[in-house]
Amino acid sequence: MASKNHLQDQTSPYLLQHAGNPVNWYPWGEEALTKARKEQKPLLVSIGYSACHWCHVMEKESFEDEEVAQLMNRFFVCVKVDREERPDIDHLYMNAVQLVSGRGGWPLNCFVLPDGRPFWGGTYFPREQWLEILGRVAELFHDQYGDVEQQAENITKGLADSAFVPVKEQKAVFDREDAAKIYRDVIGIMDAAEGGTKGAPKFPLPVNQLFLLHYYQQTGEEKALKQVQLGLRKMALGGIYDQVGGGFARYATDGAWKIPHFEKMLYDNGQLMSLYAAAWKTDPDPLFREVVYDTAAFTERELTSPEGTFYSALDADSEGEEGKFYVWTEPEIDEALGEDAPLIREYFQVGGKGLWEGDKNILLRVPDDEAFAREKEMDVKALRKLVARSRKKLLEVRSHRVRPGLDDKVLVAWNALMIEGLADASAAFGEERFLQQARRAADFILNHALQEDGRLYRSLRGSEASIDGFLEDYALLSKALLRLYEVSMHLPYLETARMLTEHALEHFAAEGTHLLAFSSKKSEQLASPFYEFFDNVMPASNSVMGRVLFYLANYYEKPEWGQRSSRMLQDMMDLLRSHGHSMTNWGVLLLHHTAPFHTIVITGEQATEKSEKFLQRFLPDALLAARKSDGPGLPPVFAERFVPGKTMIYICGMGYCKAPVEDVKAAFKQMKA
Repeated sequence: MASKNHLQDQTSPYLLQHAGNPVNWYPWGEEALTKARKEQKPLLVSIGYSACHWCHVMEKESFEDEEVAQLMNRFFVCVKVDREERPDIDHLYMNAVQLVSGRGGWPLNCFVLPDGRPFWGGTYFPREQWLEILGRVAELFHDQYGDVEQQAENITKGLADSAFVPVKEQKAVFDREDAAKIYRDVIGIMDAAEGGTKGAPKFPLPVNQLFLLHYYQQTGEEKALKQVQLGLRKMALGGIYDQVGGGFARYATDGAWKIPHFEKMLYDNGQLMSLYAAAWKTDPDPLFREVVYDTAAFTERELTSPEGTFYSALDADSEGEEGKFYVWTEPEIDEALGEDAPLIREYFQVGGKGLWEGDKNILLRVPDDEAFAREKEMDVKALRKLVARSRKKLLEVRSHRVRPGLDDKVLVAWNALMIEGLADASAAFGEERFLQQARRAADFILNHALQEDGRLYRSLRGSEASIDGFLEDYALLSKALLRLYEVSMHLPYLETARMLTEHALEHFAAEGTHLLAFSSKKSEQLASPFYEFFDNVMPASNSVMGRVLFYLANYYEKPEWGQRSSRMLQDMMDLLRSHGHSMTNWGVLLLHHTAPFHTIVITGEQATEKSEKFLQRFLPDALLAARKSDGPGLPPVFAERFVPGKTMIYICGMGYCKAPVEDVKAAFKQMKA
């Protein structure tokens, strides 16, 4: 049947998946809102994303069904939204559904008044239940409109109240006990046997792990380090990690990291590269290095566009079956590997612990290569060579299977996380190739998504930019550029981070709060404003912006930016004390205030070589500014710090520097003092 809906001209892969549905879908926009007002119908706003398994299930059961579509089209103006393109709409209606039902997820189906205010909603519904809900909601809207409108008013007020954090008048005071309380809160939810958080499902949550690493670095608390190492090893050995091709799935459905929800998201893999690189710097486990290199290879092979930017996701499903692309039967491995198959089957626990759904296996790596090699009376180096060769053969066989769907959106915020991940990997391992990949992506985004007036777009398709950037785009790109500057010494990255941040301060600020709104004042205004401050699978945009302001204050010696950052943090302290494990990126900013924070300034001909010594160390309470030669237009951090014929290292804080030294060891000694 030819499509009659309004999604055919959209660029989002998720919306295009629904372009052939008999449901008369509209994209979010004035056309749908005008139709709802004119016909006095409620909007049915259905939100998902291309790699969402249960979104596909509900589409197959309901949205492709003629009877269901007829009911939806008769009583509602039906709107499809890609949550990744429009996180502002997703936040609004997700928070509304959570307020009403206490739970959320995708697909998200929210019923909305013609003016955009939500009045009821839920997530996935089986077909028969969905038919019943459609009838009941339509009846309520027409017969009890006053009650429905009052419900919408109550929800909208509740959303506005819960998302707003007013200015706190007290002076900003931060101490180590507050940081220790967050640490205890985070450790309290951690799984001491399997790593990560307790129970199932298990999400990697890199923000929490980086806080623990940072806390260990400041305090020497061994339990924090051991918890991170445990989780990273368990993930790397488990099914959540693609043992053949590298890269992580979004989460594990069980409590032992075995069974992945097979979709692979760019934002997870970018953050996990940063996390594994930081953990390797703290304690160089070869497994962590291997994970970083293999995840980078996966990203280059499967998520990199011709322009060098990064695609958003790979679907969980192929040929209508979740995980089919990734799992193996014993005969498949035997055919691929020949005489090596018995050993490799045992190494990846095929036919035993790896069994899943009948004769299929999720590959799970043995916990200890050395122990396995001894058991097989092999040299461990020979074992690892055999495993590497076998993985390559399996990857080649797998490449001929029907691939999962690719979401080829290029989102600025998610690209920023991968850019930072590659920069962190380059710093840790001295790998120039990673830095070049990061710079290529960043340069393309800056050339095509950033306008001369500082306005940033969110999404790219080739060189065509669309959708006004949200706070997370400005904040995450600024932070990635700061890291890229540290690793590359390319000053325009630092200058662009400053410009983006100044633009955000001007266009996202709101009255009565130090936080910034998620949407610009010049962008579409939804039914309720949103201020993002709880960290989740990605750090909250306000917590990232608080950190960016702190760093820029040190680079440009502008105390007012540091004060703005401190006020944001101070306003969050009550929530931090009660919800620490959900706000660990704020916790990182707090840690910057509980130990000396340094800017390491290196000037002179040997600046590159000496900066590498610092980049190889895990120094979460330090920034790096390196420059070979003096010149006009340099940021204040370099002022009067060049000595002809010498390479000098200055350990600086806000408004002061210690006596310059030429020796890296002497500089580290100054930092420890």
